[in-house]
Amino acid sequence: MSRRASLPGASELFRLTSSPALDVPAPPTPAPQRPEAQRPGHGHNPAHREQLERSAAGRRGSGRQKHDSKITVYVSGEELVAMEQTRLSLRAEHGLAIDRGRLVREAVAVLLADFDAHGADSVLVRRLREGGLDSEEAAGP
Repeated sequence: MSRRASLPGASELFRLTSSPALDVPAPPTPAPQRPEAQRPGHGHNPAHREQLERSAAGRRGSGRQKHDSKITVYVSGEELVAMEQTRLSLRAEHGLAIDRGRLVREAVAVLLADFDAHGADSVLVRRLREGGLDSEEAAGP
């Protein structure tokens, strides 16, 4: 058995990430959201609620592009395996070859859109209330 690392070839490293033959316009970028405390009449104005729902419908993950910001998120082994299984399932069953970063960005976009649209009734709020805070999360980094 060789001790040399197996590296991808140049064709894999420098492959195109989009097809130039397809002229598919990029989805519109939503306007930046203001923090909850700065939103005028949040939750009281039906027109404002409709505006939030429209903006949530347009929220999408940023996809394959150069990103300005980076965060580090630690996940359990089970969570990592579940993400990999989901990623492989997306590829095998739906023909969507994505990396973990794209999967996380799309999941965050979906969760934030649901929060914008449903506020206190959102999946995020319900799950956080049900699970409470772990001691590590309460203590901070």
